[in-house]
Amino acid sequence: MRKKERYERMIAYFQQAMPVAETELHYENPFQLLVAVILSAQCTDRRINQVTPALFSDFPTPEAMAATSPEVIYQYIRSVSYPNAKASHLVRMAQMLMSDFGGQVPSTGEQLERLPGVGRKTANVIQAVVFQKARMAVDTHVFRVSHRIGLVSEKCTTPLSVERELVRHIPEDIIPTAHHWLILHGRYVCQARRPRCEECGLLEVCQRRGVAPLVK
Repeated sequence: MRKKERYERMIAYFQQAMPVAETELHYENPFQLLVAVILSAQCTDRRINQVTPALFSDFPTPEAMAATSPEVIYQYIRSVSYPNAKASHLVRMAQMLMSDFGGQVPSTGEQLERLPGVGRKTANVIQAVVFQKARMAVDTHVFRVSHRIGLVSEKCTTPLSVERELVRHIPEDIIPTAHHWLILHGRYVCQARRPRCEECGLLEVCQRRGVAPLVK
């Protein structure tokens, strides 16, 4: 199966099976999403959604969070992964939003990656979800599903190489949605240890199930 056909079938399936695909993180504005995405690194969205209501209630704005300390923030997020580092990142991120960006979440990758705790993946999430830019954030789910289905070659061994391959073959206007398709498919169907292949609608294109290797 040629790569073009594999992508076409994947897109057609998700457009029918998952016409609405959004982040499962709970947020009400760009600042809250940025906080939630920083917290979600190596942690489940479910856990993040458990700790953010109290955090957002007491620190609803960059100004409020910038005025507190990592020690205070830690008390709200101590049940997430790496709470000490993330507490420090959140306070310093909020302080930079106030000092450099007028309290607003910036819209470019370069600006976002200046913020403490924000790498390329987080910057891509914010650009795609908040600003609807054609950015593909590659987390463990996207990385795994892309390889299993055969959307990327075995030579794509880094998140950046996977990102570039996906962006090259997915139409620009649906890249923000495709990001969620792959994440949700990996989270609930194409799971790491026990993929639920009996529930998958992509078996005909899935290389893991013995489909002929894709032709470049």
